[in-house]
Amino acid sequence: MTNARAHEKYDALIQRCEGLSPLRTAVAHPCDETSLRGALAAAKALLIAPILVGPGAKISALAAAQGLDLSGLKLIDVPHSHAAAAAAVELVRKGEADAIMKGSLHTDELMAEVVNKQTGIRTERRVSHVFIMDAPNYPKPLFITDAAINIFPGLDDKKDIVQNAIDLAIALGIPRPKVAILSAAETVNSKIPSTVDAAALCKMAERGQITGGVLDGPLALDNAISREAALAKNIKSEVAGDADILIAPDLEAGNILAKELTFLAGADAAGIVLGARVPIILTSRADTLRTRMASCAVAALYAAARRAALAAKLGG
Repeated sequence: MTNARAHEKYDALIQRCEGLSPLRTAVAHPCDETSLRGALAAAKALLIAPILVGPGAKISALAAAQGLDLSGLKLIDVPHSHAAAAAAVELVRKGEADAIMKGSLHTDELMAEVVNKQTGIRTERRVSHVFIMDAPNYPKPLFITDAAINIFPGLDDKKDIVQNAIDLAIALGIPRPKVAILSAAETVNSKIPSTVDAAALCKMAERGQITGGVLDGPLALDNAISREAALAKNIKSEVAGDADILIAPDLEAGNILAKELTFLAGADAAGIVLGARVPIILTSRADTLRTRMASCAVAALYAAARRAALAAKLGG
């Protein structure tokens, strides 16, 4: 059964990009139809200005076979996927790209170049991934982190993961995002380390170590997204039942949660990596064209918000 509300949250994100200059985006190794077509569709929608980085003959042959027009696009010819990842990062370092988009190479291969201590684009902030979910039965976008980068994050890692997600939500128009720190229970239990981390993160927010959002945790998933479930357990907070952001205790939990929503609840999952000098658009072979475009829209809005913040800081 088709849900009439499908894509409405992503459509709103894409519409918010109207008036923005297309984001200069290095597309690393777009050597399959899905990644190349997605980059071209986002370019046609004026979300990105793609710079294709990969084996030139292979990309050109693929475009010809699929009837895709590459005229007017910059193509940087490198021999293989590893070289494409390195060249995409170098474009950022030289100031010639404002984002990176993953093509048909493995995430680990791209991220290894991003976080390289000598030639990468790391910052003082921990790099983390955020899914922006369009779930038909939830009334607003739902941010889930981290489901792709940090396997077993410690408390300091989680602090940055939370801050990255808050900064993204603010950039997408949520002025004071509500952050639910997930665990298997809603009470602190020393035998469940994620509940202790959740309590510590909430205290960090109280003391100004995490800013911009309102945190609560530990919260079980039902208490985070269902007011009825929260009331049944007598949990009273701004966050319970109305979360914008779900902080998973580890990568396995976050990944399973996002894929459950995608394949059982019909949600779409746009993805972006934060904490580097520029946003990194991570795509999956299972992503729809609409999801790829939504990921580009998220990156464009985030980059625009960062530029505005920097201009305001310099102007002040």
